[in-house]
Amino acid sequence: MSHLSVSQLTEQIRYTLESSLEPLYWVVGELADFRQAPQGHVYFELVEKQGNQIQAKIRANLWQFTYRNVAAKFESATGTSLKNGMKVLAQVAVTYHPVYGLSINVKDIDPSFSLGERARLRQETIDRLTREGLLRLNGRFELPAVVQKIAVISSPTAAGYGDFINQIQNNPYGYHIYHRLFPSQMQGNEAVNSLVQALNRVKEESEKLDLDAVIIIRGGGAQLDLDCFDEYRLAAEIANFPLPVFTGIGHERDETVADLVAHTRLKTPTAVAEFLLSGFREFEENLGILLQRLDRATRITLREEENRIHQYSLSTKSLAGNRLILESQKVQTLNNRITQAGKNLCKIQSLALDNLEKTLRKASGTFLQSQNENLSKIELQLRQLDPQSILKRGYTRSESKGKPIHLSTPELGAEMITYSLQHKIKSTITEIETKND
Repeated sequence: MSHLSVSQLTEQIRYTLESSLEPLYWVVGELADFRQAPQGHVYFELVEKQGNQIQAKIRANLWQFTYRNVAAKFESATGTSLKNGMKVLAQVAVTYHPVYGLSINVKDIDPSFSLGERARLRQETIDRLTREGLLRLNGRFELPAVVQKIAVISSPTAAGYGDFINQIQNNPYGYHIYHRLFPSQMQGNEAVNSLVQALNRVKEESEKLDLDAVIIIRGGGAQLDLDCFDEYRLAAEIANFPLPVFTGIGHERDETVADLVAHTRLKTPTAVAEFLLSGFREFEENLGILLQRLDRATRITLREEENRIHQYSLSTKSLAGNRLILESQKVQTLNNRITQAGKNLCKIQSLALDNLEKTLRKASGTFLQSQNENLSKIELQLRQLDPQSILKRGYTRSESKGKPIHLSTPELGAEMITYSLQHKIKSTITEIETKND
């Protein structure tokens, strides 16, 4: 069996590829593992993904001279540099090296494709948010009259954050806005995760801090540097957030999906600060207007009430005078009636007393006569019952042992005392005869 050396095989592969393939191809892929060597060459992988799964990838080279031209043109058109995660349309030549194997040499990158791809993905995100009813969900919140306590999501080193803080802290009106920074990355591959985490931290502390709103500020940047603010996950988090979310993440020409779902979109961080301060000014002006109206209404009301009180005073005096006269007349009439009634009652009572006196005199005479008769009868009865009266009629009274004889038990030989009207006779019992009825 014939055989080939490794170099012969690799040479045959190289020849087959060069003879079978076109010199150049336009290929769509995502930049991965993008790195620049000290010599100025750039090495990376061009990857095709289905969701998060890699379907295919190939090693790519961008030589120093070509890289300088391609990168300058790309940055001029898009406002950002080539970096990991970016989807590009690249013009490539397929090469095969006996030592390094299969790879592609990048000859050009079309910046318009990256801009168009960004716009397509952005529109798909907007359409999805619209279908799910999230596009204006955060706008359901009614802002308080004055937004006084806010959470700020930004990079602490961002110039936009510094401008925002300077404006709210050094405002000429002396308004005070409580603010707390929740740091986050504002660009790059990890920006979306960082922003969502910052929003979750705000959500956890919102009740304790009694927050009124959340402010996301960045301060502009290259167009492709704002890609993280077009991501669906961040937009959905903002839409469903339990507090109003304000954005000030770009220059006047930029509008991200995060701006569209936010409660209030403002062009720049300084515009956000001015909006918050304008709420204070408007509230203060409205208070001034209300105070003026209240003062005017109070003065008018006081004048009206003074007039009314004066009229009431006059009416009260007149009514009181008339009422006093009327009541005085009533009192006089009642006095006359009482006096006359008293006189009549005295006459009636005097007649009644006379009649009672006559009746009493007559009744007392009859009563006294009757009582005298009763007393005479009782006197007669008492006289009849008097022992002396009985003795006067010749009767005597006998006792034995200190008891009347009829109440004692007489005994032979016992002493018996007999009383008559004029005598007291002592005798001895010699015989006792019992009578049977």
